[in-house]
Amino acid sequence: MKALNKMLCLVDGEHYLPVTQEAIDTLNNLEHIDVIGAVFIGGTEKLRDDSEDTYSEKLGVPVQFAKDKDIPYDIIVEMIRKYDADTVFDLSDEPILDYSKRFRIACRVLNEGITYQGPDFKFEPISQYDIMEKPSITILGTGKRIGKTAVSGYVSRLIDRNGYEPCVIAMGRGGPEEPEIVHGENLEINAEFLLEQSEKGVHAASDHWEDALMSRILTIGCRRCGGGMAGEVFLTNMKKGARLANGVDSKFVIFEGSGAAIPPIRTDKKIALVGANQPIENLTTFFGPYRIALGDLVILTMCEEPMCSDEKIRKIEEFVDEVNPDATVIATVFRPKPLDDISGKKVLFATTAPEDVKDKLVDYLEENFGCEVIGTTAHLSNRPLLREDMKRYMDKAEVMLTELKAAAVDVATKDAIAAGLEVVYCDNIPVPISGSYPDLSQSILKLVDSAIENFNDK
Repeated sequence: MKALNKMLCLVDGEHYLPVTQEAIDTLNNLEHIDVIGAVFIGGTEKLRDDSEDTYSEKLGVPVQFAKDKDIPYDIIVEMIRKYDADTVFDLSDEPILDYSKRFRIACRVLNEGITYQGPDFKFEPISQYDIMEKPSITILGTGKRIGKTAVSGYVSRLIDRNGYEPCVIAMGRGGPEEPEIVHGENLEINAEFLLEQSEKGVHAASDHWEDALMSRILTIGCRRCGGGMAGEVFLTNMKKGARLANGVDSKFVIFEGSGAAIPPIRTDKKIALVGANQPIENLTTFFGPYRIALGDLVILTMCEEPMCSDEKIRKIEEFVDEVNPDATVIATVFRPKPLDDISGKKVLFATTAPEDVKDKLVDYLEENFGCEVIGTTAHLSNRPLLREDMKRYMDKAEVMLTELKAAAVDVATKDAIAAGLEVVYCDNIPVPISGSYPDLSQSILKLVDSAIENFNDK
């Protein structure tokens, strides 16, 4: 027998009470629906009686009123928890709720792990399959090109050095048909090797190859297609990848998101990456608050001019504190780190960083690694423009220094080797923007210890 769907209704005083009462009765008469309560979210000043007991009797369910003119987001959450609701059904309308308020309600409801729906919409929390037989964390993001793979590599190396024996599972738009294990701890992954893989038809710049190269640990590559508004994917083989991870020789698992898509595997803790370069409305409205609220540790990335002002960083931090007050928050920038020695060499540098920050990265490379950067290109995601930039500088360079992104293998590596250049790959390291933040490494290790503790307590 199918279990009853326990439904909490959102109603307003703009509707006449007999109309609201008929709507609730209609829902209750549907098969498998049990309306367990209602929240008057606004317009109560138009009601003839402000007694919750009176309206509970008239509507036939427990009723809670908003305590002021603001939308009672906290009361909605309290009612969900009190009555163990499965769904919040919205029977309200303009002018009490506009689009932004409805998205905010959606974020709060989805963070409770239940469905939010109305007459012509339905938002469901992301799938979270309970598969893992080892402690694990998720690294998710508020968008694409905000540094998830770089942070994943940093986290992987850090916890590997500290004896946690991790592996990484990544899903990407170009991932393999069947989950693919790459033994980064054993393989000698260099430019020639990746080029050979690329020529075999392997997407050698896929995230799990980058993770293996940068972290030198076991990685598992998966694919995904589609990304819903709240982070659900349409198709992925990550469940298979998770089962593979249960059987490999590792003790801790890191799940890496793709773009704004969230891995559909239940883990013990989460790191949420927030791209400070993104339009602030993408973070503070729509499903930005939902993703931010998932993080036990929130890392802000790209926190520098011209991508982000100090004022914008402050506003983002204030918003994170509002929607996720228990999270540790650290603002960072990325800085390049070559995987091999480039000191004293003339370097052509390929990056996905915006044109506006290239000079900062060049200065950092020259000051910290003793090289001379004779040319740069920010066109790793645009093959024709990448080739044009490379031709401009190729005859002056000794080394092609490139991030492992997009066309890094099939264009940057291939053309550089053909021209006789040495190819060195480049990692990106998250660096806190000031000393006022908690220590990044210690915050990550604390999160890992907490994830292990949660797993052992199950």
